[in-house]
Amino acid sequence: MKVTVEKVDDINFILSGTVKNSTIEEKVAKETKQNASKDENATQDAAAKIFKEFVDAGIKEANIDVANILGQPMLKKHEQREDSIYFEVELSISPEIDVNTDYTDIIPPFVKPIAEPKEVEAKLLEYATQQAPFSKIEKERATINGDVAVIDFAGYIDGKAFEGGSAEKFNLKIGSNAFIPGFEEQLIGMVYGEEKTITVTFPKDYQADDLAGKETKFDVKLHEIQEQKAITPDDAFAQRVLKDPKATLETLKKKLAEQITSQDISQLYMAELKPKLIEGLHTKFNFTLPNNIVEQEIDAKVREKTRSFNEEEHKVYMENKDKFAQLRESVREEARKSIKTALIVEALAKQQGIIVHDQEVIAALSYQAMVTGQDAEALVKYYQDNNLMTSAKLGLTEDKLFGVMLGFHKH
Repeated sequence: MKVTVEKVDDINFILSGTVKNSTIEEKVAKETKQNASKDENATQDAAAKIFKEFVDAGIKEANIDVANILGQPMLKKHEQREDSIYFEVELSISPEIDVNTDYTDIIPPFVKPIAEPKEVEAKLLEYATQQAPFSKIEKERATINGDVAVIDFAGYIDGKAFEGGSAEKFNLKIGSNAFIPGFEEQLIGMVYGEEKTITVTFPKDYQADDLAGKETKFDVKLHEIQEQKAITPDDAFAQRVLKDPKATLETLKKKLAEQITSQDISQLYMAELKPKLIEGLHTKFNFTLPNNIVEQEIDAKVREKTRSFNEEEHKVYMENKDKFAQLRESVREEARKSIKTALIVEALAKQQGIIVHDQEVIAALSYQAMVTGQDAEALVKYYQDNNLMTSAKLGLTEDKLFGVMLGFHKH
């Protein structure tokens, strides 16, 4: 086979050429004989080998160092001709990024947040309230948000009771969002012994298909109202919260101050500093982007965007090539920026010896799961099954590098 190489720019190449049908037929026959495989498998195996040979021939013709190739070669054109198949393949090599470039002038100035004493006291009160037990209100009043309402309830759809739709003397914290949206809000203002009918609609994505999207009436009776009263924080309280027998109230306040400061820094970083750093690095470093990697990133962003589409929307984009092309173009600039950021971060992190290990990624995902109330193992498995671990690792590498640049931590 003869492969022609077109150098698009300093890092992108187009390999083009034809493979005779007789060559393909010989390969298929050989695969069938060697592996005793089915015709369809033999054809696929032969096609994969021919494609690899085609790409290898192009790499040799272009005198490209295999170690410099980025990502997978991308098939741009595949055309059946009279006695052969015509291929066009694009591949890219790593761009040269001058890591010795002085980029200190793009680091944005900022004032590091420090927790105020009143913020610490407010957080301490919040902890004290959360740790306090619920008790029956001393003076009868109407329910308010944050109360625990002790209720009987019975649900009906079209006048018929349904499984799991009733309970007696059930403790429900108003505002916990433990029940169907709209249910808890309608308990506010009820008084002892009051009975009322609450009307709500199950969410369309509710886990029980027979209930999803259906309007439901609940007969509710209020038996009791319980409230939380903040306990007075002391050394014993600090020891319980920190699970440290040597802790004091001052120790807890110090920990809370660190927590508040860390949250404030994180918010400042995500909202202002990180975007400014990325913008500055994009201005400071100029290089050609690898087309095949950009196209793969566009594919990923399109998948992400269409994940929320309903069946009808999917059908529209799948059947209308122009509309699908417009969707791809709408995310192209974002994809280019993402790839440019990733390449800069990778180069600078390598120069500074910043490494993120797999266990750090798993730990970060586990923390994310804990904060969002998800199952940690399930989240990690989702990332692994969907090839998202590399992206997660890059995100942590980026944060580590930017943290060093901003002086948040030493490397």
